[in-house]
Amino acid sequence: MALQFDTEIQFVKGVGPKLGELLRHRGITTVKDLLENYPRAYEDRRAVRQIQSLVAEQLVSIKAKVISVRSIPMGKSHRRIWEIVVGDQTGRIACKYFRTPYKGYFERFQPHQEVRVIGKVIKYRGVLQFHHPDVHVLKDEEEANSDALMPIYVEIEGLNSGKIGRMIQAALAQHSPEGLMEALPSAIREKYGLIRWEQAIREIHQPPPEQGDQYLKYTSPAQRRIIFEELFMVELHLAYRRAGIEKEKSKPVVSNGTLAEKLKSSLEFELTGAQLRSYGEIIRDLQKDHPMHRLVQGDVGSGKTLVALMAAAFAAEGAAQTALMVPTEILAEQHYQNASRRLRPLGLEVALLTSDVKKKEREEILARLKRGEIALCIGTHALIQADIEFKNLGLVIIDEQHRFGVEQRNQLKRKGVSPHFLVMTATPIPRTLAMTVYGDLDVSVIDELPKGRQPIVTRKTFQSKYDLVMGFVRDHITKGRQAYIVYPLIEESESMELKNALEEFEKIKALFPEFNVGLLHGRLKSSEKEDVMNRFRAGGIHILVCTTVIEVGVDVPNANVMVIEHAERFGLSQLHQLRGRVGRGEYKSYCVLVLGYALSDEALQRAEIMEQTGDGFKIAEADLEMRGPGEFLGTKQSGLAGFKMANLVRDLRLLQEARDAAFDLVRQDPELKEHPYLKAKLDTLLKMWVG
Repeated sequence: MALQFDTEIQFVKGVGPKLGELLRHRGITTVKDLLENYPRAYEDRRAVRQIQSLVAEQLVSIKAKVISVRSIPMGKSHRRIWEIVVGDQTGRIACKYFRTPYKGYFERFQPHQEVRVIGKVIKYRGVLQFHHPDVHVLKDEEEANSDALMPIYVEIEGLNSGKIGRMIQAALAQHSPEGLMEALPSAIREKYGLIRWEQAIREIHQPPPEQGDQYLKYTSPAQRRIIFEELFMVELHLAYRRAGIEKEKSKPVVSNGTLAEKLKSSLEFELTGAQLRSYGEIIRDLQKDHPMHRLVQGDVGSGKTLVALMAAAFAAEGAAQTALMVPTEILAEQHYQNASRRLRPLGLEVALLTSDVKKKEREEILARLKRGEIALCIGTHALIQADIEFKNLGLVIIDEQHRFGVEQRNQLKRKGVSPHFLVMTATPIPRTLAMTVYGDLDVSVIDELPKGRQPIVTRKTFQSKYDLVMGFVRDHITKGRQAYIVYPLIEESESMELKNALEEFEKIKALFPEFNVGLLHGRLKSSEKEDVMNRFRAGGIHILVCTTVIEVGVDVPNANVMVIEHAERFGLSQLHQLRGRVGRGEYKSYCVLVLGYALSDEALQRAEIMEQTGDGFKIAEADLEMRGPGEFLGTKQSGLAGFKMANLVRDLRLLQEARDAAFDLVRQDPELKEHPYLKAKLDTLLKMWVG
């Protein structure tokens, strides 16, 4: 049977209905899905690897014999670690599993069986091992391919790499991709030296052995073609959106900036050059007749909010209202207090709209918004509710924009007639990457910290030093300062042996009976959270036991000590955000990272990076390299999480080329009328990205 690209997976030779159902559960429903299930690595079987030669961080494939299989209990919990020890004539290595891949996985292995192990070599507490590798029993037919460059696929519930490879080879034999519509125009392929798609899809699964080194480095012609197209489609989406934005008409804000200048003059400090530069870029955009779409990115504490308030004051003088949307009620309250203190002396009204606002007060705010009496309205998702109307919404500001979906942002925008749009983030990424990833936005960077801002001393330590850490906290509280102690969980978890805020709150109270200890976590009512934070700001609480609910926006200048328990459970960006809650006053500040016992080398590396630098841009680059772009940017709708082969760090040069190609194409053909197949493919991808 000849297969088409959209033929259901079960009709591939060797699949059938039962296996087809298993594959469908993993998102492989058609021949196209199967062929786009790319190898995760390649094994050059011409160079046999021995255990003695293994080096940490290498992705390798080895032949070895099973020595032992066992499960190891994890302390008091019901969890177990599984371990398969394998060996060859040069040594032994353990394969560790912290979760079971699927039922019956470990029962397949017996001592003396010859197996192939495929995975990344990890150095854990000085010992080389594999974590969650693919292990399968060797069969005779595999040895026929001993002289080839072999694709390695991610194992799917009992289907090892070899079985998946055979299914793909069957699909390639039953269906030639020749004659398929080619997405990339020939001019782009020629300019950037790209092979045709059908050649790339065949070679990616049947790699020419002489290109072994290129495949291992992701620079082969087939890989370059597939990576380029993945990046090109994202950039085409951004270019298409940018073209649409530039066609939109908006009302220019007519203002001489007097109120913004008064706000600047009232400050007890000088703005940094980066703040003034960013403000100038925003003001120029506000005076244009098409809507501003600008991203302001800056490190924790760099003063993004103040720039936003100056923009709101500029807009208010031009009779335009501003909406500021934030992800949490704690942050909304913080912004409201700050904005009220800065803007009300200028005669500008500020309102707070959250789910906690009482009905009568809410109705009054809504009426005043409709009459245009409120210059700045701050809120959470409550701002996008249907009954909220503005008289003249001219500026929309979104803080920590990666936490909101595209549709949520659009709902807020629709409350104005093409209002100007400003987004802010404290998750900085390299400028080149920012301009490429946020291709539909202009980018402003606040890369200076306010004068006099002291660096935060950061040190890692271990649970065994807990008493010393608490003694350090006591010393600073006795001197009149305040402290945060952050935990990864609210309450005890059966699956994780981690300290939690509820239990530790009681212990901290007992440990510090002479001081007031507060508790803050996400399950408290809004009014309770607000009460705790107000008491902490006022100095009524000396030690705040909390979860990551304080990650953004909390500003208490007297708090100069941050203790993060189980710091190994947090990513770099989150650790940096948490650390940014201290160092906001005149006192020297400290962040103590307390590491648990089950510590990976990667977690230790994160802690060491935190000790070495307070520069958010350097931390962001390290975070991007360690976690990858999809998780780092936290943005499903951008398409970045859907990359099957592209990597924004490794493929930065290709990314820039793909961006240039996409923006050039949209300049020549803004509606993509001359490229209907490309437009159809983009529409299909957009449905998947946005959901």
